[in-house]
Amino acid sequence: MAAKSEGKKQSGHPPANDELARIKRQNELILEAAGEGIYGISANGLATFVNPAAVAMTGWTPEDFIGQSIHDMHHHTRPDGSPYPHEECPIYAAFRDGRIHHCENEVFWRKDGSSFPVEYTSTPIVENGKLAGAVVVFKDITERKQAEQALQQAYAEVERMKERLQAENVYLQEEIKVERNFAGIIGQSHAIQQVLHQVELVAQTDASVMISGESGTGKELIACAIHEQSSRHERPLIRVNCAAIPRDLFESEFFGHIKGAFTGAIKDRTGRFELADGGTIFLDEVGEIPLELQSKLLRVLQEGQIERIGEEKTRAVDVRVVAATNRNLKADVDSKAFREDLFFRLNVFPIEAVPLRNRADDIPLLTTHFITLICNRLNRSEPNLTQANLKQLQSYDWPGNIRELQNVIERAIIVSKGERLQFSLPGGSAETAAISCKSANRDSEAMPFTETERLARDRANILAALKLASNKISGEDGAAELLGIKPTTLASRMKALDIKKQI
Repeated sequence: MAAKSEGKKQSGHPPANDELARIKRQNELILEAAGEGIYGISANGLATFVNPAAVAMTGWTPEDFIGQSIHDMHHHTRPDGSPYPHEECPIYAAFRDGRIHHCENEVFWRKDGSSFPVEYTSTPIVENGKLAGAVVVFKDITERKQAEQALQQAYAEVERMKERLQAENVYLQEEIKVERNFAGIIGQSHAIQQVLHQVELVAQTDASVMISGESGTGKELIACAIHEQSSRHERPLIRVNCAAIPRDLFESEFFGHIKGAFTGAIKDRTGRFELADGGTIFLDEVGEIPLELQSKLLRVLQEGQIERIGEEKTRAVDVRVVAATNRNLKADVDSKAFREDLFFRLNVFPIEAVPLRNRADDIPLLTTHFITLICNRLNRSEPNLTQANLKQLQSYDWPGNIRELQNVIERAIIVSKGERLQFSLPGGSAETAAISCKSANRDSEAMPFTETERLARDRANILAALKLASNKISGEDGAAELLGIKPTTLASRMKALDIKKQI
């Protein structure tokens, strides 16, 4: 019986300590397999165990860890390098206050003195109702921090670009206002700014405007600017070139006619004033209106009513009038070629269009604008515009104003070879196309130059080029480039003409 009883005892369950050993081993395997760093600390802050992941991340061996102050080993300093007192350590706080502490913005220091950002959780361990220590689970969040930093940098770049675009937008709006002011008026000179100021003043009113100035000064652009800035901008701006209308068709063009009103009137026609109802009518070259029609035009302006030719019906029109002329209308009034009452009716707010010679500062902007415009139209690549080109253009008198400038630029683009522009201006020879030189008291087409006069002209021409180039002979914007010759050729001619470079 005793033997039987002994055999029964041996065939029973394994002893309790074997089971505990198995469980402990399983726990150790779990700790070893965990990807996060794990270590335990006692109530006095000393390490009790550490897993391989913690060893790999910190460089501290288990022998280095066990029995040592964890905080003093790898948590002694903040991310900025400042000291981190252990009494402020959230890891230690877990077994002091019994709460779980989670942190994301700290670093652990490796054995080699380097650090890495961590996210960790310190969980208190309770034994027999007392706080016995804590278990700490942490992971290296370097990649996450790098991704966050990259994202922050991307956001910062987006914000920077946003601010830049906003600044550029403000800048471009100013550019539009300065370089392409109101319906294509280009310029930033004081003279053009005064004109634009007048436009702003009168645009919001219904006052009649008289724009005077030489041909090619942009009077129509000023009229467009007034209309676009007015409360009538949603209605049409009707342009009428009074100089292009046959004398016997003025009334029909202005006020319209009905079918059969006269020979050739095969259908009803709406006049320009009726088309402009609610908007603006621009009467270009208003001084060309026949005297007999001026009284009818005055009545329309005074009464706001028109009658088509051949029709007894009166039509009301609400039209703002902007007129333009390159003539001296006041002199025409004095000579009875223009009605005085109509002149005063149209000349409520006079604006003088500035000739190009009085706004030379705007030539660079105008030139750049026309080059882009013309090259796009001709499907040509834009050539380079040099300071020498600009000096040449700014030194010319421009009797044809902006229209002449545009024509000169277009001609230069058409004949240009490569990426360089050469402007041929009246008064310059083929060799000295870069400078407009006029011989005093001499008609070069009527009489040939004597040798003495030719040498004097060449000398003056070279001196003018040196002055424009600030005494620079070669290179971009140098006198040789202005003259269209090689620097060596210029040097030779200077020597022959006894011209010394001014210091």
